[in-house]
Amino acid sequence: MYAPPLIQILLFSLLYSGSAMSGLVKSETEDFIDWWQHTVFYQIYPRSFKDSNGDGIGDLQGITSKLPYLAETGITAAWLSPIFQSPMVDFGYDISDYKQIQPEYGTMQDFEELIDTAYGLGIKIVLDFVPNHSSDQHEWFKKSAAKEPGFEDFYVWQDGILQENGTRLPPNNWQSVFYGSAWEWHEARQQFYLHQFTKEQPDLNFRNPKVVQAMDDVILFWLNKGVAGFRIDAVNHLFEDESLRDEPLSGKTQDPLSYDYSKHIYTKDLPEVLEMIQHWRRLLDDFSSKHPERPTRIMMTEAYAGISKLADYYEDHDGVRGSHLPFNFHFITDVKGDADARDFVYNVEKWLIYMPRGHAANWVMGNHDNPRVASRFGASSVDAMNMLLLTLPGVAVTYNGEELGMEDYRDISWQDTVDPPARNVGKKLYKEVSRDPERTPFQWSNEVNAGFSTAPKTWLPVHPNYPELNLEAQKAANKSHYSVYKDLIELRHSAIMRLGRFNIEPISRSVFAFKRSYPNFETIITIINVSDREQLVDLSEFVNRPKKLVVEVSGVDSKYEEGQSLAASAFSLAAREGLVCRLV
Repeated sequence: MYAPPLIQILLFSLLYSGSAMSGLVKSETEDFIDWWQHTVFYQIYPRSFKDSNGDGIGDLQGITSKLPYLAETGITAAWLSPIFQSPMVDFGYDISDYKQIQPEYGTMQDFEELIDTAYGLGIKIVLDFVPNHSSDQHEWFKKSAAKEPGFEDFYVWQDGILQENGTRLPPNNWQSVFYGSAWEWHEARQQFYLHQFTKEQPDLNFRNPKVVQAMDDVILFWLNKGVAGFRIDAVNHLFEDESLRDEPLSGKTQDPLSYDYSKHIYTKDLPEVLEMIQHWRRLLDDFSSKHPERPTRIMMTEAYAGISKLADYYEDHDGVRGSHLPFNFHFITDVKGDADARDFVYNVEKWLIYMPRGHAANWVMGNHDNPRVASRFGASSVDAMNMLLLTLPGVAVTYNGEELGMEDYRDISWQDTVDPPARNVGKKLYKEVSRDPERTPFQWSNEVNAGFSTAPKTWLPVHPNYPELNLEAQKAANKSHYSVYKDLIELRHSAIMRLGRFNIEPISRSVFAFKRSYPNFETIITIINVSDREQLVDLSEFVNRPKKLVVEVSGVDSKYEEGQSLAASAFSLAAREGLVCRLV
């Protein structure tokens, strides 16, 4: 709804000084909002998105060919998982050259074409940046192992413990996230090196200013290539305790090689991490100020950490700013498939309460490391979860394929399994930890390999449900997960979704609702039933007095149609159903 200039000014005054519960950054009028504060970031896993050359592996030209699909959907920002040169031990998270493109994915020219095409379509590109560790094939590591001048302390090296019988033991009890000791003996250097992930991913030493400068150079290199920012991987692992103290035991397991064996108080979330995030923020802000003709360059940070620490990533107690968007994983980590309405409300309010004023909320519903929405919450919950994600205030992050309701392929064989943690734990346990099921190729059509590739074998097998569950079929259907998702993206452009105040409440243990509202504007209400049973809903108290609801967006199997009127005091929601309505 159009707001006259006077109302816009009043809105700015109120919203800018208002409660963090609005989930807004500033007044979200066109005069004040920055591009990233209310956008949808679409995560592309390059290896699984689109193969252009028939080798079974997704690539940059494949992504470029599908950018019009993103634009048609309404996506204005895409985040690419790592595309840098890599031996692919951890599929790009082990980088051997931060300034080169992985040959399987294409060339620098392909990347430049992707950037140009994306920006021509109004899509900004954010890259995955992996600073905690490199590949052991990186020149830096080779020079450090050889103790070449200037590189001796580029990585974390230690002598370890030499027993009387000549056995060498690691310096302490630290474990790798991917199972086993976090230390590996290097025969040539005659020392152990730290690796918090695979042994082929040695940890860089960020206490060395030369490492910090080298990473600054990498950031500036890609900024000058035209990227809109970075998603910083595993950021809370950047620093470790200088004294190398043993970590206390957690009591969760008796397996000393399991990451759950100890409490990681000396290898995660150290105070220096926040200082590094603030350093990179200054670097990005400086670049943006020197290039005002370009969009603001941003930083998103990945850390599975306590909410107080994540709030400090936005800004510390002195108001020094850090990450534009510390990823909010609570819908993944804290809200399970059997959660009731109160759990959803609690996790939304918790983030908005802890988030400092003057920042944008963000919501991550899925990613390449966790089971897909349809597999976590059930296939019947897909539309409701996308309604939740896309109508909350602030930034939404969608993992590719979630707009279709793609599902995990849980029956990938041991022979086809490639995920490092899964291979580490062995054939008996691999299904419990493998991330391959959520990384299977994108399902474009019912053609061979779901239209992903013409290869006889793809890097991961395609989910066998692709003949029925694919984009082409959903586009042709009268109503589909994709059409619901697209309608929600369109709704996000409305004034109330950018200007509206936010309130959320559990209506019952099974149903919760939230609204975006402001005087003289229409109110948008999202109502979600998270139970397995049909629920009768009465929103009289939530909307203050009985009013009518007009359906804006409904799910694939809903009995309600767009434009249909409902009595706010009495209507039913099917099991796992969501509705987005306009309050009349």
